Amino acid sequence: MLDKHEGRFWNRTYLALPVLELLVDEGGAGLDADRMSTMLMSDVVRFEIEAARGSREGPSRGRPDPATLSTRLRHAVRFVATGLGRSDAGDLPSRVAHTPSSRLEGLLDHLPRPPATDAWRWFGVTVQPVYVLHDEYFFIRALQTHEMLFTAIAADMRSAIGALRAGNLDEGAERIGHAVAMFERAAALFRVVATMRAEHFSGFRQYTQGASAIQSEQYKRFESLCGVPPVPRLHSAAFTSVPAVQAEVRAAGHDTVAQAYLDLRSEGGFGRAEWSRLDAALSQLEDTHQRWKSAHRSLAARMLGDAHGSGYTDGVPYLTECLGNRLFRQLGKSLSATPDAPGDRPADPGTAPRPGCVADPARTGPGEAQHARSSAVTGRAGPCQVPKSRGMT
Repeated sequence: MLDKHEGRFWNRTYLALPVLELLVDEGGAGLDADRMSTMLMSDVVRFEIEAARGSREGPSRGRPDPATLSTRLRHAVRFVATGLGRSDAGDLPSRVAHTPSSRLEGLLDHLPRPPATDAWRWFGVTVQPVYVLHDEYFFIRALQTHEMLFTAIAADMRSAIGALRAGNLDEGAERIGHAVAMFERAAALFRVVATMRAEHFSGFRQYTQGASAIQSEQYKRFESLCGVPPVPRLHSAAFTSVPAVQAEVRAAGHDTVAQAYLDLRSEGGFGRAEWSRLDAALSQLEDTHQRWKSAHRSLAARMLGDAHGSGYTDGVPYLTECLGNRLFRQLGKSLSATPDAPGDRPADPGTAPRPGCVADPARTGPGEAQHARSSAVTGRAGPCQVPKSRGMT
């Protein structure tokens, strides 16, 4: 942890990811990467409550005011409640809103705690702020949570590839749908980070030079499992910053969701309904990913302004350029080229998508023509282009 090569930090060790990954892999704990993300955000809630009542050691400068603390806790607890998925966890956010700050410690009994194993005694040292500002602690935890979600999403892509190779389109669509849910959780983290004041962020980031999200191996792994990145991107800092993933992409036998999809298309078979479910899942993942990138850029613009990124990128201009990247660019119009199969009923002309478009089930209402949009993989302008992603407000 916190090793510095040539006087610079590295994202993996600044975030103690090797230790967290060992804890996820520890047998008997029963925690996967998704559950680890919930555990990490629970620690944020615990840290903030204990710091507010003066019972927690750690960075003390710049603690949030009561209103900011309430907002931060509400968003963090909502993330935790979603991850727990228990019936008794759903009212946790409302408890934060209606509980006086002097009695917030009562929420701690409802939060998950680390497993009582020898290995998990290391959990408490997996966050190591390098400056004295309070917000660096929760910022580290938020980044670690993102990394765990990317780990889960990359695993979903591997499972989806396996399902498609086995000819199971429904299972492939299910795994891609789970990845969409994970990305929605990742987007929710931006609301937590947005409670940090920009001057606090700039106050500690000057001491973390070298550590940057551009070094996120799990995010790049997810991207490269969707489809092989274009050659210019593969040779850019986006992938030279993650040499292990770059080597995986270049290795013989590297497989992707896009290639597995195209191979199934060329083989023929399967009914319209199966292809439609898979197409809708792929388009939803593309769209959700675009919105996540747009939210990331908006938050970075607020926090960074014109400053360069800590990973020696151009900062906001780099993130703006990344908005043009697509996960499934290789698929082109293949998503809409679903052939009729025996027993398929023709689609209702009033609800069928236009050629070259993929239906968006979320926008279909009773008695309305089904909203059609461009296949998110093409990146081309057109009458049914994916709506421009909006940043977080």
